[in-house]
Amino acid sequence: MDLLTRLKHKKILLIDDDEWIRDSMGSFFDSEGCLFEAVETAEAGIDLVRIRDYDIIISDYRLPGMDGLAFFNRIRDARHTAIKILITAYGDDALADKSAEAGINDYIQKPFDMRDIEDALSRLMEGQGGNQP
Repeated sequence: MDLLTRLKHKKILLIDDDEWIRDSMGSFFDSEGCLFEAVETAEAGIDLVRIRDYDIIISDYRLPGMDGLAFFNRIRDARHTAIKILITAYGDDALADKSAEAGINDYIQKPFDMRDIEDALSRLMEGQGGNQP
């Protein structure tokens, strides 16, 4: 099954303080039939994951207030089945190790394009069997 078929109806949360990234990813995921929500802060993301289940959660690392790594640590136990992706312009081996410890499934360096996100999701959803609702 191809990625676009597997993405249809998936619930996706994006946390990024960059409006252009929120709008660009929103346009892509909306056009693929996903249920997409985006917020600017990790704190707002925590509020949403308390009341909604997501299939995919993508967060920037550097955010106002709590950073993306701290966000994933806070939701680690509550949302263990969601695919979790951290995006950052400030990556290094130490952050990659901390990301893995936080239960983050993939780590994408900026600058990136939607193809990088698609490749990561394809790989990660294949690992889940790709047929989950």
